[in-house]
Amino acid sequence: MIRPAIIGSLLSAAGAAHASDAPRYLPAPDWIKPAPPVDMAKLGDDAPIALINDTQQRFDGGEVWTYRETAMRAASDDALARIGTAKLAWFPDHGDLIVHRVDILRGGERIDLLKAGSRFTVLRREQQLEQLQINGMLTATLAVEGLRVGDVLDIAFSTTNRDPALKGNVQANAGLAIAPLKVGYVGTRLLWRDGTDLHWRAYPTGAAPVLSDKGGWHELTLNGILPKQPDLPADAPLRYRKPPAIEASSFTDWPSVSRVMAPLYATEGLIAPGSPLAGEVDRIATAESDPLKRAALALALVQGKVRYLYKGLEGGNYVPQTPTQTWALRYGDCKAKTLLLLAILHALKIEAEPVLANIELGDLVSERLPSAGAFNHVLVRAKVGDDDLWLDGTDRGAHLEDIHDVPPFRWVLPLRSTGAALLAVPLRPRTRPDAVATVDIDESAGIDLPAPFVASVTVRGAIADSLRTLSAQGSKDERDKMADLVANGAVGSGFVASHTLTFDAVAGTATLAIKGVAFPSWEHEEKRYRATLDRSIGARRFSADRSRPAWKDIPVATGRPHFSLSTTRIHLPGGGAGFSLDGDLKLDETIAGVRIQRGATLVGSVVTVEDGVQETGAEIAPADILSERARLAAAQRRLLRVSSAPGYPAPWVAIVAAKRAHQFDQVLALYAAKIADKPDEAGPYLARASFLIGTFDRRAALADLDRAIAIAATADAYLRRSSVHDALGESALALADARAALDLDPGSQNALARVAWLEADQGHKDAALALVQPRIDEGGKDKASYLRTKADLLAQSGDRDGAIAAIDDAIEASPGNPSLLNMRCWLKGTLNVSLDTALKDCTQSIELGSSAVSALDSRAMVYFRLNRFDDALTDLNAALELNPALAASLFMRGVIHKRQSDKTGEADLAAARLISPRVDRDYAKYGIVP
Repeated sequence: MIRPAIIGSLLSAAGAAHASDAPRYLPAPDWIKPAPPVDMAKLGDDAPIALINDTQQRFDGGEVWTYRETAMRAASDDALARIGTAKLAWFPDHGDLIVHRVDILRGGERIDLLKAGSRFTVLRREQQLEQLQINGMLTATLAVEGLRVGDVLDIAFSTTNRDPALKGNVQANAGLAIAPLKVGYVGTRLLWRDGTDLHWRAYPTGAAPVLSDKGGWHELTLNGILPKQPDLPADAPLRYRKPPAIEASSFTDWPSVSRVMAPLYATEGLIAPGSPLAGEVDRIATAESDPLKRAALALALVQGKVRYLYKGLEGGNYVPQTPTQTWALRYGDCKAKTLLLLAILHALKIEAEPVLANIELGDLVSERLPSAGAFNHVLVRAKVGDDDLWLDGTDRGAHLEDIHDVPPFRWVLPLRSTGAALLAVPLRPRTRPDAVATVDIDESAGIDLPAPFVASVTVRGAIADSLRTLSAQGSKDERDKMADLVANGAVGSGFVASHTLTFDAVAGTATLAIKGVAFPSWEHEEKRYRATLDRSIGARRFSADRSRPAWKDIPVATGRPHFSLSTTRIHLPGGGAGFSLDGDLKLDETIAGVRIQRGATLVGSVVTVEDGVQETGAEIAPADILSERARLAAAQRRLLRVSSAPGYPAPWVAIVAAKRAHQFDQVLALYAAKIADKPDEAGPYLARASFLIGTFDRRAALADLDRAIAIAATADAYLRRSSVHDALGESALALADARAALDLDPGSQNALARVAWLEADQGHKDAALALVQPRIDEGGKDKASYLRTKADLLAQSGDRDGAIAAIDDAIEASPGNPSLLNMRCWLKGTLNVSLDTALKDCTQSIELGSSAVSALDSRAMVYFRLNRFDDALTDLNAALELNPALAASLFMRGVIHKRQSDKTGEADLAAARLISPRVDRDYAKYGIVP
């Protein structure tokens, strides 16, 4: 890969002449204009750390000389540590590093370290080898002896750069300081001889360089910090983002760049007859006569048989190594791979040319000054029939099926001896999906219950290659985390029990197969259970903001192209009887740059949803933003859902039936498999414990919680076990676990409230209040929560006045809080006091809150106290409509029905006791018994 132009430093360019590989020590040349000296007497504590940042560049005879001076203040121990070792980098194949000055400024003194004998040491290791780059860069370092806090380190140095590959052209850039950056003095200066056709461009808004002529030289200067740049929307295309730099180039236009670079990729005579490489060409020619298939085989050869390694030394920054060298070494960068691929394609009589690109900033290229430095990549554009093929030798895993895919580079520059203008890269849908997922979820035991699933996700290209590396080198934990991530994307919330990763070399794909437990999410509304099946529209956002006048003409960038397919099958209970689909069963729309295709069916007990999502990468015109937003909103109102028949049995009914029919055996086997795989980890035990608690097998859950705590005793695990002990009536054990949780996490509000509540439940009122009162006295944002806890404790202890006073104080501390208003309503109802104001509290909580369930249950308690049983039942039914498994509402409805001699009361009471075994004990405290 060609190195990108680096803002603030000299543009790297190749050169045939080998300069010094050690720093030279010379005075600054006489063309330099010194920066204003640092006045140490005027430096206060608020002075910036960077006192001087001066860049001066001279263009002369095909050489770029870059001079820099930096003065950094050791304002603190941290700043001293950061600036105490000076590092200067340069490319010896391109030019020299010349050190002019290394001084310490202290008070009115200037200490000349070079005069004292200090010299830089050259580091010869490759700085970016871990990033697959041999760039030839050397780094000279100097540990500055004697530097103290308060000193200023003043360094001046130059680098020179001459690149024969540019045929006498020069190019460079210099970074510009933009507010709010703090620098004492910032200077940028460019010099070039009269008669040199140098072009320049300062990109930031507000940059106004001063041009002057003197002594046969043109001079451009730009001093000071530029104003803060205008804000841009985050989704603006890159071409609207102005680089904080000034750029210079002697190239007159893009065709001149094309003409200069084209000879580097001439292929004539590069594959010698009878050579090993010629044998590869013959093998392809013999295997296929179809030019398209030949091109695919050539690309696969270069991608698969030559590994990527950037080589930027010995003139290699722009000059590629020969195909013979590349094939012998079996490594090469984008230049080498492109030249190799071109040579093979030309030998196969396939029309092809090299094109320069910029991987990260391709959309910005058209706005830049013409130069070779605008690019950091090169690939092949081939022509087969009427088709343009974009062939990148540095990519991985390309196959014939993908050969028409287009890279997201936006603009490229074809390299031709006659010259070429910039060429727009077309947007084209990807031929094959980047990812294909199939998910099969078995909810036949009952909806809204943990369900076994199997999933398969197949990916191609570079992602598949990365997974192969992970499979070979990654740890088991890393592979497990990857599987968890993929599973959550495929099924939503889930538990991965096992996974396998396989590869298909012919198709160039990797397939992750997963088995686990899914946690479907169903909602109860209008007497039906409903689940949203959409995975392509509901979570999509298009929030482009063009409200500011300065933004009104800026398009919206929608990201890079991506294509995915998914098939989800859900097996419903009861043979699917009574279930139905609603929303968009069929869909084929492009909304906000994304094409979404869907087909959904319900056949027998199986719901099948097939989704295709193509991120096109297209831009959205400003005039289309509102209409695209409206179209997305309309589609989100038609989300695909599956609904049960009215009156579908409540979840606990399904749980009891499933246990009786051993329908949870498969789920338990999946948890057991995970535990067997990781017997020394607490997570799988905790996961199975949650399932067992949810299916009312609390004693078995305790055994898993015991094992989990023995492995990793966490506050959360103790609290979960405390709740189970409490449900089973084991109060002493519940309190011991809650105390253990509080010991592990003294700052936990949940742990403290749990301990206090259990203390009060066991008659230890003073001990409970002693825990909570200090937190109340501390004040702060949690005061209202602790007052609420205190109110609950006092109510348990029969202190009506104290409880109401505490909750009043909480509401005063956090007025309008719907949760606290509900709590006051609940306390008044259970304590049987101030029932008229209790109704107002509950009603206000319902109006202010986002969920009315608790407040409806609380208001039902007040109506019960007022003997308004019909009103109480109305609220209880409404609460249970929202949450059918609310034990408190089931219990109270059962109590009322029994008092009304309604036989359905026993069923509600049984359900409440199943869900919450201590419900009778709790309500007996309020004087309420069935």
